[in-house]
Amino acid sequence: MLQEKKYIDETRQGEAYAGKEIKGNTKKLFLESYGCQMNFSDSEIVASILSDIGYNTTTKVEEADLILLNTCSVREKAEQTVRMRLSQFKKQKEYNPSLTVGVLGCMAERLKTKLLEEEQLVDLVVGPDAYRDLPNLLRETQEGRDAINVMLSKEETYADISPVRLSGSGVTAFVTITRGCDNMCTFCIVPFTRGRERSRDPHSIIKECQELWNNGYKEVTLLGQNVDSYLWYGGGAKKDFTKASPMQQATALHFAHLLEMVAQAVPQMRIRFATSNPQDMSIDVFKMMAKYPNICRYVHLPIQSGSDAMLRAMNRQHTRQQYLDLIKEAKLIVPDIAFSQDIMVGFSGETEADHQDTLSLMKEVEYDYGYMFAYSERPGTPAHKKMPDNIPDEVKKRRLQEVIDLQGELSSARMKTYVGKYHEVLIDGESKKNKNQWKGRNSQNVVVVFDKKQGEKLGDFVTVFAYDSTRGTLLARHEA
Repeated sequence: MLQEKKYIDETRQGEAYAGKEIKGNTKKLFLESYGCQMNFSDSEIVASILSDIGYNTTTKVEEADLILLNTCSVREKAEQTVRMRLSQFKKQKEYNPSLTVGVLGCMAERLKTKLLEEEQLVDLVVGPDAYRDLPNLLRETQEGRDAINVMLSKEETYADISPVRLSGSGVTAFVTITRGCDNMCTFCIVPFTRGRERSRDPHSIIKECQELWNNGYKEVTLLGQNVDSYLWYGGGAKKDFTKASPMQQATALHFAHLLEMVAQAVPQMRIRFATSNPQDMSIDVFKMMAKYPNICRYVHLPIQSGSDAMLRAMNRQHTRQQYLDLIKEAKLIVPDIAFSQDIMVGFSGETEADHQDTLSLMKEVEYDYGYMFAYSERPGTPAHKKMPDNIPDEVKKRRLQEVIDLQGELSSARMKTYVGKYHEVLIDGESKKNKNQWKGRNSQNVVVVFDKKQGEKLGDFVTVFAYDSTRGTLLARHEA
């Protein structure tokens, strides 16, 4: 059946995983992640830092010595969910006074004083660039003091930290290649909570991918707020590129080059990447996708709106036609490519004509699926300061439903194009509805479900025949 969450909201609604136990570690860390894939990746870095001072991760909150929530500020709903969770932990502290509760990530940076001093919901607050300081901050809390570090960094990439892998399957993993964002979309809080863009040393990225392959992982997703702006010339950060020498600029490593390096370094490993932005996406990326079969034929390419007026108001730095031209060229280079979208309805000043432009763009692109939501003001953003939230809630809800309904139709149509074909699928788990079936994804990121076959196991690549589809899933079988 259709995975409705995928069509509505990309944010994680609180996931706690446990990594491999380190012998000798006696303290328990309950670490819950909200929001984007970057937050989940950051949680693995945090788990690594804390494992060095005696913590093993647990999925049982009642046995935790330390509870950390890695938070998101992109959507209002995510913040509300975290607040409710913190209130629950506050009650738990009444029964366990030695319990330490902390908030990490974007919400920590944005609401530091409110959470720590005014509402007294937490003992420590740590921003996304300050995780190395966690051992010192925990010592402060043990001495009875509230602890806070939300300083943003121009250099921090955590390149030297080997993450504690928290994914239960041991099949897929995230590797962060950039941090921060320079795009300054008017509705987005990320540049203010995660700072400016900086890129990670490519050699450390290659090493991490190779280590993952050697440890049995079969798929890696290269992560960044904007992976397409990856740029390395020895100095790292994108903002310093103008200070590079002519020789450095001439030999600079861009995302397409990094993608090729990873594809060559782990030729049997699947490679995905997220998130892309249209104005920074290079045609060379699609050429690499066509050249190397282990680079998946799938791109998440947010558009937000199909209206040029809205794109200007959002400071999206590309037009509707530029976006459509990019999609068209990509399909010429990689005919079997699939796209997904981010679409926001009800932004300041959005007219019915703007909304219709969005619907018409969706039809033209024919997305496989998307993440759709209604605009909610984020304090501290340019839109909050200068643009009225002037679209009535009932209009937002109606437009959002129209977008969701259309995407459902497009998804159904796209799934049908995969039926009657063979697909290479990476087994990444059991079907939630039938323990006698596997689930996995094909190159286009489509979920495929099929009966188990003797000898198959998690992490296997298998070829199956898609005989039917639902709105968001392929139903497949082994062919004799």
